[in-house]
Amino acid sequence: MEVNKQNQIFSSLSNEKELSHKSKHLLLELYKCDYEKLNDESFLRCSLNRAAKFAKATVLNLISNKFEPQGVTAIALLAESHISIHTWPESNYSAVDIFTCGRNMLPELASQYLIEALKAEEHSLRVIERNPPSTVLKGMRTAV
Repeated sequence: MEVNKQNQIFSSLSNEKELSHKSKHLLLELYKCDYEKLNDESFLRCSLNRAAKFAKATVLNLISNKFEPQGVTAIALLAESHISIHTWPESNYSAVDIFTCGRNMLPELASQYLIEALKAEEHSLRVIERNPPSTVLKGMRTAV
């Protein structure tokens, strides 16, 4: 019976007429990256800031943590959502999450910038179209 309830929920959402693809969630995996860049907390913070600018997003806050013996996690809190990066320099790998919502956002430009900045020789990009109701989109908030 649980399955039927879930199917009803999904089907009722898919029938919603007010849904709109104004939010994108990009899942970016970067392979064969530059070790030094993946382990440089300051560089990664600046890179997230620049990526947000390419996406036309507003950075509200930036937090990061450097791990021992290597690796960094950094998150840019955006007025439009977030960009995060988790690095494993020892594997020349990084996982990036870019979620933007609102009009005129360009998260693909942010992902392209990060691919180039980290000198990734290979990458995988998955794009998820989020579907907030139009009432959410109409009521977009501005940063204080």
